[in-house]
Amino acid sequence: MTSSVKKRPIRFTLLPSLLALSVFLSACQDASLPNESDVQEGTQTSADAINDDGIDMNADAVTDETQMDKMSDEEKMIANLSRYRWTLMSVTDKGAQPLNMLTDIKDQVRLSFNQYQGENTLSYSVGCNTMSAGYQLQGHTLTIEEGMSTKMSCGELDKAENSLNQLMQGESQLTLMKANSTKDGDAKDNNSQDDSLKSDKPILTQVTSVGATLIWEGRLTSQAKYNSKGETVFWAVSSKMIPCTDNGSEMCLQVKPITYDDQGIKTSEGKWAVFTGEIDGYQHDGMHDEVLRLQRYPLDSDDSNSIEGEEYAYVLDAVIESAVAE
Repeated sequence: MTSSVKKRPIRFTLLPSLLALSVFLSACQDASLPNESDVQEGTQTSADAINDDGIDMNADAVTDETQMDKMSDEEKMIANLSRYRWTLMSVTDKGAQPLNMLTDIKDQVRLSFNQYQGENTLSYSVGCNTMSAGYQLQGHTLTIEEGMSTKMSCGELDKAENSLNQLMQGESQLTLMKANSTKDGDAKDNNSQDDSLKSDKPILTQVTSVGATLIWEGRLTSQAKYNSKGETVFWAVSSKMIPCTDNGSEMCLQVKPITYDDQGIKTSEGKWAVFTGEIDGYQHDGMHDEVLRLQRYPLDSDDSNSIEGEEYAYVLDAVIESAVAE
């Protein structure tokens, strides 16, 4: 029922600014009260959404094989990079010694490459502030431009954040490897870059101008995985689970769709209904009543990601409300 992807440990009772931003970026929704069948379909809104890392969930281009054939080597690599979210695997200094302040928290050190309206940008974080900047790629040389960052105090993460920020400045050399450890460019044909698009967990090696080496593991973005743009939906999730079927022992989530106007004011709620599917990235703790912002992706019956009887895949975008259950 739950995904192995953990939510951040910092939780908020109410995030009005996040909710307002979510709704402002969504088109006005149908104000009619959804019925129980709407729970499976979700409350449809615009595909525009910003996740809680400050990353545009729909900025990634869905690149088909025809487009790839027309791309330069740099454009192919950029397309590869933007199809994945990257998590740090290891980092060493120029003497090959591990940088423990980052290695110790490697599972929460993230890097994302984005393409939006012809601009190439990247974002990185150690789990607190998100740093964002434009970048250029010449061959395998990555040049990161001056960027911007949110300004939260990160406590014990401050040093790790400063260290990562220093490593990401200036030029780096990138090597993109497929899951079978074949480097892009090692193959004699021109298909190596294209093939890496099909790799579930490619490896990106980044060697900085000061000789540090960062190794990142890629995970397909939801948009690339489902080959479509998601629709933003809002669901309330009860702390209490109920039987998935009458007289059954398996327990499922209770959910109901919620709609908001463009000012972030709740306009309607649906009825509670059982949800027998899964929400990728969401971990139900049984102690909080929550409102989730989700990305909903239609499933093709011929798609390897589809599950028999399910029309959509749901991916957690953000928890916008969380209250201790009474």
